[in-house]
This record gives sequence, structure tokens and C-alpha cells, in this order.
Amino acid sequence: MDHTAQVEGIAVGVGPDGAGVPAVVLAARDEYLPIFVTQDQARAIQLGLSGEPFERPLTHDLLVDVVTEFGGAIDGVRIDDLSEGTFFAKLDIVRYVEGESEKFVFDARPSDAVAVAVRADCGITVSDTVLDAAGRPPSEVDFDPEDGGQGGPGGPHLDDPDEGDWSGFR
Repeated sequence: MDHTAQVEGIAVGVGPDGAGVPAVVLAARDEYLPIFVTQDQARAIQLGLSGEPFERPLTHDLLVDVVTEFGGAIDGVRIDDLSEGTFFAKLDIVRYVEGESEKFVFDARPSDAVAVAVRADCGITVSDTVLDAAGRPPSEVDFDPEDGGQGGPGGPHLDDPDEGDWSGFR
């Protein structure tokens, strides 16, 4: 069984090479794991981090509400594989019926899994194998996980520590 590291912070920013590609950055095991996402995915994660309510539920909010309404809970998210540059995740759900728990595991895109996790306030883990393959040292990503708050697209940059503000690290 692969060992895992608990994610201690999440930020949304702009990826390296000046391409303006959004990335969600997960901090685990004294490393930062950038996962490149679409603008929509970055916005969904950012909105979840901000905690700002919407008049109508967004997709990830709806999923959490439906799971809860049917007696379940989002138990955790695992970023557990990396193949040919693509990350893979699992969404762990527990349903309680008459005092008994039943566990379910669903394959998910990491961006969707993280967007659900920030709304459900559940833990996120990353396999050591994934961190070993794609993690970056803190010197390559400029932010302070102690600052709190929310990051934003267009803020932090992975390739230029002098640009942006990683105060959004949660």
C-alpha cells in the first residue's frame, strides 16, 4: 500500500512559463504539488475556498448536498496516481444506514475532487509516489501557508516567486 501525505494547504494561481494556465497548488510533506486546470475548474475551487454563498447551488455544492441528503458524507479525497502527465483522484464517500456505514469510492478528476473537498471541509491526501514524481520544492513556489485567506487566478506564479501573492493559501 502506498503511503500518503495530508494536504495542509490549497491555493489557486497561474502556472509556469507565462502561459497563464491556472493551477491549483496543494501543499503536502514540505512540497508543493501544482495541478494544471481549466479556468472554470480554478474558479470552482476558488469559489469553494472563499466560502461565498451563491443564490443557486453550483455543481460541486449540489453534489455535496445530494450526498448529504441521502445519508452520506464526503469522507475524503485522494490524489493517488499520475500517468503520462495526468493526475487521478478518488472521492471517498460514506453512507450511514441504521447505524451501519457503507463506503463508496468514485474516480474523479483532481480538480473536481478538490472543489468538492473544499466545500465538504474534508481531508485531502496525496500519495507519496505522486509527490515524488510531481512535487516541487518551496523555492520554486512563492507563498506562505501560514497567511490564510484565499488565492486567486492571476495572483501567484509558479515560475516567478516575485510575481503574485500566495496569501490565498488555505
